[in-house]
Amino acid sequence: MQSLKNLKDRLGKVLLVMYALVPLMTTFALAAEDGQSRFYGTIWSLIPPIVAIVLALITKEVYSSLFLGILVGYLIQMEFNPVAAITTLIADLGDNIGGNAGILIFLVVLGTMVALMIRAGGSKAYGDWAVEHLKSKKSALWSTFILAAILGVDDYFNNLTTGNVMRPVTDRHQISRAKLAYMCDATAAPICIMMPVSSWAAAVTGVIDNEELGFQIFCRAIPYNFYAILTIVFIIVMIVRDIDFGPMKTHEDNAKKGDIYTTPERPFAGAEEMKFNPNGKVIDLVIPVIILIVGCVGGLVYAGYLNGGTDLLSMFANTDAFVGLPLGSTVALIITFIFFAFRRSMKFTELMDCIPEGFKQMVPAILILCFAWTIGGVTRYGLGAPEFVAGLVESFGPALRNMLPAVIFLIACFLGFATGTSWGTFGILLPIVLDVFTPGGFANLTAETLNEVPILMVGIGATLGGAVCGDHCSPISDTTIMASSGSQCYHLNHVLTQMPYAVTVAAISFVNYVITGILINFVPEIVCLVIAIASTIVTMLVIDKVTKSKKTA
Repeated sequence: MQSLKNLKDRLGKVLLVMYALVPLMTTFALAAEDGQSRFYGTIWSLIPPIVAIVLALITKEVYSSLFLGILVGYLIQMEFNPVAAITTLIADLGDNIGGNAGILIFLVVLGTMVALMIRAGGSKAYGDWAVEHLKSKKSALWSTFILAAILGVDDYFNNLTTGNVMRPVTDRHQISRAKLAYMCDATAAPICIMMPVSSWAAAVTGVIDNEELGFQIFCRAIPYNFYAILTIVFIIVMIVRDIDFGPMKTHEDNAKKGDIYTTPERPFAGAEEMKFNPNGKVIDLVIPVIILIVGCVGGLVYAGYLNGGTDLLSMFANTDAFVGLPLGSTVALIITFIFFAFRRSMKFTELMDCIPEGFKQMVPAILILCFAWTIGGVTRYGLGAPEFVAGLVESFGPALRNMLPAVIFLIACFLGFATGTSWGTFGILLPIVLDVFTPGGFANLTAETLNEVPILMVGIGATLGGAVCGDHCSPISDTTIMASSGSQCYHLNHVLTQMPYAVTVAAISFVNYVITGILINFVPEIVCLVIAIASTIVTMLVIDKVTKSKKTA
């Protein structure tokens, strides 16, 4: 009865918002002219994600919140013509599903792989092994962190694989699903954005549109990517000192009592009840995971070869994750079928039953992803949010040159949060940043400029770090959604629990961009990095002392 009452309350709140939109639809039902909306590139472009995020926080329901945010976005784009808005919405939703079919295939294949490992008894055997050998919560967290760091080739693959592999282990050690989701999400993108051989390095190189110089810029900006580096430092100190605060502490306290979800929403709570082979071995999980890793890396390399790559570096620089991941994972799935058939872990009919079972496990993630792509599309392309934010960046000019990295970091955070994409964020901001900091403009950028204008690298690092931070915090980010899905954590729980952690690191990063902007012309880059790391450790120790003193008070 209580859950029915909660559902009615949430539905009532959603209907109130819809009724509030009716006057707008009737008063401003103007036929949109062909071409861009008159709201394009204005502050109106930020309304759709704001509506979706606010509704999600109020109603605690992500599907309807995303849909209403999308609807508001198309109403604005079509200048409040409801017929044109709905028609365009349906068409774009279909295009997004078709255009991103590769990632959807990858999700379904990964869900099937997980179902196979559970049915074969591999997950149960690995969980039993982990309980025996990983004696503490810290060891389970360290294992999660190390696995995520090893899988730093692609964040989609990283989030989904790490969550699915480590979930039985963290459950056994009473680590909340929210904490697991944070460990996956906070390790995946920061590692990827600093990994030279990754899809992210390829994306940055592609945006700069100069393969040799672009890759050099990517590597030289790593020491100034404070958000990525300090997030890793934050995680290490958090594990060593067993620090939790904010909503995450509530989830962790409940997990110690046996409740790893905290809230009534418990996605996939019965997934472990699937039939499994009692004679399963640890290799029934380890071998498929290795096959999947090799298959996906091989798929990324092959996709890069098809796009003109001639060596390993250029193959990664030219790869396409939307082609490589589904290709590699499908090959891995076929090999895994053969492996389990050879092992006689299950009958042929049971092998085939894992396909719809895996699809069913991924339906929530697929639905949220499709909505997230659509709201990101109307925000970016239909309403021109990046152009609006880019205008803000250009308006600062050279007068605040030394403060500009800190300002750029905040703008990248905001744009990444509003659009739910880090790649789209640095895709828009990087050319502007390069143009602002390069004497004579982007067209005159050379390798010598990288040495002569040290603040250029600081600006690049701030752009990449801010993009990752905004994407990390955003509830409509595809990587945030995949972290929730891989960890089987209720999506809004993941968003709300990781927000204080991400904001803490963002605040430390902002302060250090101010400091670095002032010191960069006088000290070596290593000094700025050491100051940033030291300030993070000190902040964490202060938080640890404050939280533990409250506990004893």
